[in-house]
Amino acid sequence: MYDKVMESVNYIKEKIAREPKVAVILGSGLGGLVDVVKDMQYIDYKDIPNFPQSTVEGHEGRLVFGKINGVETLLMQGRFHYYEGYTMKEVTYPIYVMKQLGIKSIIVTNACGGINTSFKPGTLMIINDFINLFGTNPLIGINDKRFGVRFPDMSEPYKRELIEKAKTIADEIGVEHREGVYAGFMGPYYETAAEIRSIGGQGADAVGMSTVPETIAANYLGIDVLGIACITNMATGIQKEKHSHERVVATAKKASIDLCKWVTKIIENMN
Repeated sequence: MYDKVMESVNYIKEKIAREPKVAVILGSGLGGLVDVVKDMQYIDYKDIPNFPQSTVEGHEGRLVFGKINGVETLLMQGRFHYYEGYTMKEVTYPIYVMKQLGIKSIIVTNACGGINTSFKPGTLMIINDFINLFGTNPLIGINDKRFGVRFPDMSEPYKRELIEKAKTIADEIGVEHREGVYAGFMGPYYETAAEIRSIGGQGADAVGMSTVPETIAANYLGIDVLGIACITNMATGIQKEKHSHERVVATAKKASIDLCKWVTKIIENMN
């Protein structure tokens, strides 16, 4: 694993001589942030040794380097999901690469379903904790001490300092937001009404099929995480109509205007 990661890192460094400290993982329909990047350079996933390939609509599949409000930033335009058939190590492989590239903080975004009935489609939620419903996690297996400790602490998976900074900035620029717990579900089907009742009973405000593996890996690697979820639909049993990925992407694109404005300002203040 370590040798594979370093092969990927060395290839990227040969192609792009930049040293970003901040990275952003863009969820379904949330790729609009790329439009504000200045001095942009990118590498397609398919060209990077050992890198997985994105197969989901709304995920471009490339690493984007450039400046956002003057801050050197790395954007992951297209993530990997467990339901695509990848192992958890493959799902989180880019986080290991980011660590070796010098990334100190990651902003993780996603499109997800709302369980908290005070939410509505388009709500932006700061993630303050997670529930892992995948039945596995990326740290299972032999531990390589070059990456991190065997038993990493998860008492603050989303950095409180970054949460407070994000809330302050949202208030300053007039972006409506909520705060809550995100449950990571295996997928790739939308949850049943009974599952949603169960997940809500465990304390989740929203549910999706990503984010938790990346959060676990980032904490293990010593990278600070800020999570922002875009509620693109209400979960099964709460909303009346049936779910569709097309509607999820469309709602996310509408909400991405505020999200991009918010994340851009957050990045400026992380420098």
